[in-house]
Amino acid sequence: MHELFSAAKQNSPSIIFIDEIDAVGKKRDGSSNDEREGTLNQLLTEMDGFEDASGVIVLAATNKIEVLDSALLRAGRFDRRVFVELPTPVEREAILSKYLHHVPNDVNIAEIAKMTVGFNGASLAALVNEAALLSLRNRDIKVTLEHFYAVKDKVAFGKKKLPILTEEQKRYRARYLAGKALAAYWFNLPFEKVMLSSDTIKPPMTDPLLQHEIEARIKVLLAGMAASRMKFSEHASNAASDIAEAKQLVSLMLEKYAMGATLISDADEHAQLLDRLYSETEKLLEGMCSVLDELEEILIEYESISKALVKEKVDAFL
Repeated sequence: MHELFSAAKQNSPSIIFIDEIDAVGKKRDGSSNDEREGTLNQLLTEMDGFEDASGVIVLAATNKIEVLDSALLRAGRFDRRVFVELPTPVEREAILSKYLHHVPNDVNIAEIAKMTVGFNGASLAALVNEAALLSLRNRDIKVTLEHFYAVKDKVAFGKKKLPILTEEQKRYRARYLAGKALAAYWFNLPFEKVMLSSDTIKPPMTDPLLQHEIEARIKVLLAGMAASRMKFSEHASNAASDIAEAKQLVSLMLEKYAMGATLISDADEHAQLLDRLYSETEKLLEGMCSVLDELEEILIEYESISKALVKEKVDAFL
């Protein structure tokens, strides 16, 4: 580690990139792993010795930021975070074009991009590679769309299962997220955009929260389910985490924060509060059903929608 940083300083300006930093940077929990802990301590020491004029930038990548030792995330170390979302259809098309550049093919790249919802850059590369290998095995002159259809499941459900959506699942998730995005904007919860690849909208919880603020958060959690049931008369299992969080917030309101009718609540009051908030969410969405439909179509086509665009659609309706 010391040699790496010394070489970077000697060759400045330079960049040190550490991939999968969670392999050495996990939280120190007292378990015996002297080698890993020694590497982490050395990394922390080297970064503490940095100066503004050193000409060295240190970057790291991880899919598990929650397991990193807090010392790594302090000011002056890895204190700036850039979250990389899964690629949109346009981005997938660009990635596929790059990988197919030297592969003889007769395919509509936009069609492949459309069928690969949930694929990241690495899985798209693997998809092109598998399709090319299949064409070679079949002694075909060019890679065709049929080759991609044949290997898609192998890539999607290989060593790491990817959240690949069928067209029906895509439609359900778009509706679910349209409801959450509309409610999140209406109640002014902070978010930048909503992605079809993730049904999570998690604004930071900063105390103290007023009762109407907590209720607004619960309504956003219930909005996806309400939007789905309005159109399909049912909702998908991806609502489980939102429902669980909504119940937890209701429990905190009534039991910890004493925001119910009495200081000591019972199970009936929990159910009544949750039902009331769901009913109010349903009425909000029913009142702006045309906006909800527009947001759903945008999510289906582009797989993401920004808060600014949600605002534009709501303002046009009002």
